Amino acid sequence: MLLSVLAWILPSALAAQPAAPAPISAPLRDLEFGQLNFLHTTDTHGWLAGHLQEPSYSADWGDYISFSTHLRENIEAQGQDLLVIDTGDRVEGNGLYDSSEPKGIYLSEILRHQHIDIMTSGNHELYKQNTSESEFNTTVPNFRGRYLASNIDIYRPGTNELVPLAPRYTKFTTKQQGIRIVAFGFLFDFTGNYNNTVVQPVEQTIKEDWFQEAIRDKDVDLFLVAGHVPAHSPEYGAIFREIRRLRWDMPIQFFAGHEHIRDYAQYDSRAVALASGRFMETIGFMSIDGLSTSHKPKSASRPVFRRRYIDNNLFSFYHHTGLSNGTFSTKEGLHVSQLIAEARTALHLDTVHGCAPRDLWMSRVPYPNPDSVYTWLETQVLADRLKDESRGTVPTVAILNTGAIRFDIFKGPFTQDTTFIISPFTNGFRYVKDVPYEKVQLIMEVLNKQSRVLQTAQTQWHSSLLPLSPPEQLGRAEDRIVEEDDPQNSSAAINQAGAHQAPLAAHRQEATLVPGYTTKDDAGTDGDDTIHSPVSFYRVPNCIQALLSANSSGVLETVDLVYIEFLQPYMALAGKFAGLDVDVGKESEVYMPSTTLTDLILDWVKEHWKCEGN
Repeated sequence: MLLSVLAWILPSALAAQPAAPAPISAPLRDLEFGQLNFLHTTDTHGWLAGHLQEPSYSADWGDYISFSTHLRENIEAQGQDLLVIDTGDRVEGNGLYDSSEPKGIYLSEILRHQHIDIMTSGNHELYKQNTSESEFNTTVPNFRGRYLASNIDIYRPGTNELVPLAPRYTKFTTKQQGIRIVAFGFLFDFTGNYNNTVVQPVEQTIKEDWFQEAIRDKDVDLFLVAGHVPAHSPEYGAIFREIRRLRWDMPIQFFAGHEHIRDYAQYDSRAVALASGRFMETIGFMSIDGLSTSHKPKSASRPVFRRRYIDNNLFSFYHHTGLSNGTFSTKEGLHVSQLIAEARTALHLDTVHGCAPRDLWMSRVPYPNPDSVYTWLETQVLADRLKDESRGTVPTVAILNTGAIRFDIFKGPFTQDTTFIISPFTNGFRYVKDVPYEKVQLIMEVLNKQSRVLQTAQTQWHSSLLPLSPPEQLGRAEDRIVEEDDPQNSSAAINQAGAHQAPLAAHRQEATLVPGYTTKDDAGTDGDDTIHSPVSFYRVPNCIQALLSANSSGVLETVDLVYIEFLQPYMALAGKFAGLDVDVGKESEVYMPSTTLTDLILDWVKEHWKCEGN
């Protein structure tokens, strides 16, 4: 482990966005450069302004551009190469994308200023017709020849011709070392896309002639597989095995995403994968030594892979480039930071709607808990706001999946931006009348405790079902989750890859580490560039329920069963397994028309969370 103590004494950094906090000093591990080096982002979800309430991640996309520019200059000066990778889910999850009309009108212009060598689509780019068409018409041309779509087709707007979203693969040679690379761009076996796109299963794609020809190319030094695919997944396993079937000794570098965690997978001594977190919290770094090139014959030795997970803040950026506040920012980086600030102003993202009196956590506390965002939703927001007046005093139970909430709420200003960060989705509500209350509880048991039932149903009938809980709970970090029903672990601090970052200013103590990512992966525990103290990660249920009203007797026999629209296919299946006579898929109706969960949260905050002086 290379550890630098200089990180404690460098001058403090000032984040580019006016509202962002400066990062706090911490001990850092150095980057280890090689023949070929990579920077990687994934699942940024519109967070290009950085984190405005978390010092560890307060750098913005303009700062990232400056960082990658300087790193490339330093690396190329040593005769080595740097490639920049992004593996999708750039949309949905932040006011910079979600609050404009149409959505994303500022995002593509900000993105395109970064030199990205290989880019892929995520599942969020394909949920809606306008989003996938924006990719096809704008983002793919902006990164022409570098945006890859190995298993995604789109019906071309205007002609309705089914065509690849982008080229299937590319071959190129690096500038300095002459490393010959064949690169692919995959999406996991996603079936929840809008019907204007087609995602072909990975196992089918790798049998096609073009893929078979590509992996038989003899003038190649490295296969690069970028994709919105988990590092430990059946899809990447299939690609690895297919390449190995023909090319037993070819180095393969995978870049992963989708699970919102820091992760590293080692498939064999010549093939690895890197996943680089979420929400612009992490800049992934990889280096490889021992590659053959167009200038030198194949080496008999095995390649050497090294990885780092860089905290997205100027403190880390300064350290890894050897620069400081006065020398770091490039002209292009400053320009992009200004574009972000102007977009945020135009979208009124700093408008304050209320002030949260305390932190509310997704997984830093067990559920139920007064400091759980889900307990707050269940007992306050839904109970107070989710009521269709046309139903009068009919007893009501509401069901919400925990994945509908995307981020923690921090004590302090609750802004227009916070509204979309917490819940960016446009799902309304539906309901079924006169459901026996005991059946509602059976449905909840199926949704939360009988996951194998839903998995079986998904395989047999509804392959488009998506996870109900937050994405980071689904990754390999699960083996490091604190189980809420285990009293021995109730207060443990667990090292895990999907950790949330505490507001650092609230925890700063001299001579102590600040809480943050303490990742354990296939290569060990030294991957994080910043040395943090660990945080706990508690499992949350797939769904929560709120009793919104009851009759005067207090006895619940039948209720209106209300649920968020996303749950429609799950409710139909769970209803069948619970023996419900009503066909939820056919007999449900709209509840509180034109009202979304985001609307409910914002209305509640405006009324109940007043700021001092108001």
